Amino acid sequence: MKAVFLDYNTIGPKELNLAPLFKCLPELELFDATSSDEVQERIQDAEYILTNKIELNETNLNAAKQLKFIGLTATGSDNIDLTYTKKNNIRVCNIRSYCSQSVVEHVFGVLLSLSHNIGHYQESATNGNWQKADDFCLLNHPIKELSSMTMGIVGYGELGRNVAKMAKNFGMDVLINTRTTTNLNDHEQSISLPSLLEKADVISLHCPLTDITNNIIGENELKMMKSSAILINTARGALIDSQALFNALNEGIIAAAAIDVLSEEPPINGNVLLEYKGKNLIVTPHIAWATIEARQNAINQLADTIEAFQAEKKLNVLT
Repeated sequence: MKAVFLDYNTIGPKELNLAPLFKCLPELELFDATSSDEVQERIQDAEYILTNKIELNETNLNAAKQLKFIGLTATGSDNIDLTYTKKNNIRVCNIRSYCSQSVVEHVFGVLLSLSHNIGHYQESATNGNWQKADDFCLLNHPIKELSSMTMGIVGYGELGRNVAKMAKNFGMDVLINTRTTTNLNDHEQSISLPSLLEKADVISLHCPLTDITNNIIGENELKMMKSSAILINTARGALIDSQALFNALNEGIIAAAAIDVLSEEPPINGNVLLEYKGKNLIVTPHIAWATIEARQNAINQLADTIEAFQAEKKLNVLT
């Protein structure tokens, strides 16, 4: 029962316990990374393929004559030719709701850092400004409690709902913009994006990237926001026009932003946001999802989907 994990390094494996995977796939072979030229050779005898980001299309899948199962360490499946797998009776499973706590903690970690001006105050404590203060503390930047702020959430799936729950725990009011209203509770309603942008003190993006949502936050949308607004993106980089955001931060159109995702990852061709020098922008390398606990959840849930398949049951089935 040959099995391969094609891009093991994408889940930062050093801290993880792989026993659940080896229990159901004793012959599992791990590859740190796999180039497009190496895919066919590595999958040609495999019954099970595990991957995160490797593209599996009709051309390379044709080489895998024994293939029965593809397991994803991700929720998204746009790297898999699902038409081919369905036609050839290949089970494809993803993982779901495995990193919600990690993303929520990241959103509020960066929000607290920005709303309390931690970056500015750290600098004040180390550059000599505190030593020159007239009083025991130095209050040269505003500090705002979350309970005085309104959180606007764009996209109301699993992550959006969990961010909303935490926002309410902080005493924040919550506004929602979503195209899928079936996720709304009885007391919740979706408002238009312009209305949300105008009213919210914090805007957190949790919608998928589609033709409709590409650059959903551009120059016009940024101008709709309060000058005190904070924008957070842990979803997809192309939801935001990077140049427009750079200009908005530089010109004081909005107060701050925290960006965990860029339109190209890794940004080998650069990105204007990486050139921004102000302390009102936090950029992180797509790590909101990546606590040790979340990555272990991914391994455990992937193993669960394999065990379900082997027991002729269904769990997180895409095809």
